[in-house]
Amino acid sequence: MTSPWGNEDTQMLIDILAKYNIKATFFVVGDWVDKYPESVKALSDAGHEVMNHSNSHAHMSKLSREEIIADVEACNDKIEAVTGVRPTLIRPPYGEYDDNVISAIRSIGMEPIQWDVDSLDWKDLPAGEITQRVVKGVQPGSIVLFHNAALHTPEALPGILEALLQEGYTFVPISQIILPQPYTIDHTGRQLPAASPAPAATPAPASGLFSAQPAV
Repeated sequence: MTSPWGNEDTQMLIDILAKYNIKATFFVVGDWVDKYPESVKALSDAGHEVMNHSNSHAHMSKLSREEIIADVEACNDKIEAVTGVRPTLIRPPYGEYDDNVISAIRSIGMEPIQWDVDSLDWKDLPAGEITQRVVKGVQPGSIVLFHNAALHTPEALPGILEALLQEGYTFVPISQIILPQPYTIDHTGRQLPAASPAPAATPAPASGLFSAQPAV
């Protein structure tokens, strides 16, 4: 992890999610794995997905195909050494991607992940404002972005979970809402099974995505 962001809240987040029996996906930087292997193991032992957020938080769109693959695999190696599970998903740093990044990632059997609801917790917004942003923004199938060690995330998270659970949402790790081939993507960027009707507009899985990383 190439920033001052630490792991102070990791166990607190694990405890909050456990209270609601929710499993989430944590995307971690290889440098963060080096610094906090015990936290990475704790996440995995608690049943959460530990996935890739690059090895050094580089701007992948500025790297060659070979450099991207080397960076991603280095982080995969570190995560697998701690958890025993090799990541299959990656959240590209800064949310940046282009055709070269996507092609390189998929060439090693991984899928890149983005989000559609940003809590903006990294801006140290008050807990109430974070809660309002997330609850108003979530739709069926949403992926919500939070950050480990953001100032008010532990305070906001219980209210967010309770509000969405009351609306009929369930929470699942991201791998459980990624469709395998064949699929199509609609104009909103959502996956649909090939040749299937549009999904009903009813509450569906909402996935929590946490990053142990800098602000974006």
